[in-house]
Amino acid sequence: MTPAAVEVVLYHLSDDEGRVIAAYHEASRRMRGTPGLVDNRLLTSKADPRSYVVVSRWTDWESFIAWEGGATHKGQTAPLRPFRDGERDRSFEIFTELARYDEERREPDAKGN
Repeated sequence: MTPAAVEVVLYHLSDDEGRVIAAYHEASRRMRGTPGLVDNRLLTSKADPRSYVVVSRWTDWESFIAWEGGATHKGQTAPLRPFRDGERDRSFEIFTELARYDEERREPDAKGN
């Protein structure tokens, strides 16, 4: 069985879009080459333009945990830390992929994925 992909969603809040974008690019540069990291995206809310999320996609849980527990984690994400959304109960969520459909995978696998 192929390990399930993991997506981590970090919530941010700021009135300064330019600073958030710059911090996102700096953190992304620092994370380049991190084992297990597939990609990440910066999104903003249509309902609240001060609200941002960074969604990172990981190949599997083990890769994410190894990075999160490693010595480089805090330094790599430091540029975005000042923008964490402190108004939420949790400033992040972690999701495990259960199923996926995309243009490359037109037919479900044996589990219906």
